[in-house]
Formats: sequence, C-alpha cells, structure tokens
Amino acid sequence: MAALPAVAAQPPLPLLWKVSQGQGDAAVYLLGSFHLLQPGDYPSAPEVQDAFRQSDRIAFELAPAEMEPATLGAAMLQAATRRDGSRLQDDLDAATWRQLQDFARAQGLDLARMSGFKTWFVGLSVGMASMTRQGLDPDLGLDRHFMQQAGSAGKPVSGLESAASQIALLDGMSLLEQRQLLADALEQARPDSGQARELHDAWRRGDAELLRKLTVEQMRAEYPQLYRRMNVDRNSAWLLQLQRWLQPGQGRTLVVVGAMHLLGADGLVERLRAKGYRVARVCSGCAGQPPQPPAGAM
Repeated sequence: MAALPAVAAQPPLPLLWKVSQGQGDAAVYLLGSFHLLQPGDYPSAPEVQDAFRQSDRIAFELAPAEMEPATLGAAMLQAATRRDGSRLQDDLDAATWRQLQDFARAQGLDLARMSGFKTWFVGLSVGMASMTRQGLDPDLGLDRHFMQQAGSAGKPVSGLESAASQIALLDGMSLLEQRQLLADALEQARPDSGQARELHDAWRRGDAELLRKLTVEQMRAEYPQLYRRMNVDRNSAWLLQLQRWLQPGQGRTLVVVGAMHLLGADGLVERLRAKGYRVARVCSGCAGQPPQPPAGAM
C-alpha cells in the first residue's frame, strides 16, 4: 500500500468556527481534527494558534488522562475480548471473512488471535492499521497535538465524553452495525483505495464541502444506523455542554473533535446556528472554498 506523499510546508487551512451569543465574552471555537497526521501538517494555521492562545480551556472528545494508551487500550481490550466461545468468523458472511483473511495475510497479522475479538474492535484495528501504513500517525493527530500544547501552557482540559461511555457505545453496537464498521474499514484498506489520501487532502485544504460528502453523506447513506450512533447521538450529548460554555462569564473554549462532528445538518456548527448562536468560519485563506450549505440543503 503506497504511503501518502509528504505534504508541503504551508499550514493546513483550518476547519475552525467561532460560536458566540453576540454579546459578552463567552465563545466556543470548534476545530475539526484529523486523528492521524504527518509531521508536515504542522505548524497549524495562525488562526488556530490564536484560538488556542485566547481560550481559557481546551476540550476534546476524551480528556487527555483517558487517552493514555495503557489505560484506554486495556479497557478496550477488556470489552472487546470474546468470552462466550464464539469466533469472529461466526459473525461474518463468507465474502467479508475472505476479505479479512486477505487483509491479514497482506499485513502479516495473526488472524487466529483476531478471531478472539469482537467485530467492532477488529473494524477499528483494520482502519488504524491501513491508515498508519499510508504514513499517517495517531501520535501526530491534531487532538493529541493540542493535548500536549495545553499541558505545556497549563490550560485546563476536559473531555466531552468518558472513555467508559465511548467503549460502551462501541460495545453496544448491534451485530449489523459492527459488520458495517468492519466492511467500511476493509473497503478503505484495499490497495487501490485512495480514500485516506482524499480525506487527508480535503482536510488540509479546509474543504468542508468535500469532507461532508466523503464522511457525513456517505456514512448516512450507506450505514444509517451506524451514522446515528457514532455521529448524531454523540453530537446531541455534546451540544448540551457547548451551550453551557456559551453562557455569560464562561470565557473562551477551544473544542477539538473529529471534523465529521462539525459538518452537515447534524453537525455541531449547523445545530448551534439553528439555536440562534452567531457562528462564523475562521479561515483567512478559505475565501475560494465553496460555503457549507445551509442545513435545509442537506
């Protein structure tokens, strides 16, 4: 599988929005993250650095303490391990099992060991393995970058959800949803698939419209149940916390979450706009980008 080419030194155009009530000092900056990046994706754009400096607190999907590999990885393995005597191949149709066998053989993975894990965990593992082999590094993800920056600057940090709730969401998937997650990961992992490259390029260009089509619309059309569980329901829960930070006297908050959570009619940007907040894109180099369609156009 070919690695992604080294990117240019120019900072990525940010997927950054400022949300406010139009009065008072309270504001929330919404920054769309790509969870695996390359060294050339840094430094961040000046607007992003300014939003970080101006913010009194930084929020992520998970709090930094819960992102520690030893803690989060152990908890996920505990939840993902089969204990009922079933096998992974028992959950899959013959075609998907063959596709997974081909993937494991090509990647030098121990399929016998994978058979002891639940389908959702294998789907996540396949997705991570295929992206890292294309040159993207989870340790360089935008969220991890700002976790380190917040620690160095002594800024308070928090998570929009707990690791336990995130794992429960994954482990509570129906078998159909788990199969969909794995099927999508295997499709992206095909040697001739350029989806990772296309997504990364769109993210670097700050192309919200293309990312919406490649993530939100595609997932909603192909896997509606999975889309609701992974995107809509979580956005609804996060929205309550964002509104608390938009109350007078709360200062400024930078919220760093996966870009998909910001886009489309179900995204945080449009949902906050629909509630009457003032929402503006912050990107000096984005003048040539097509504007994100209003919610009614989705």
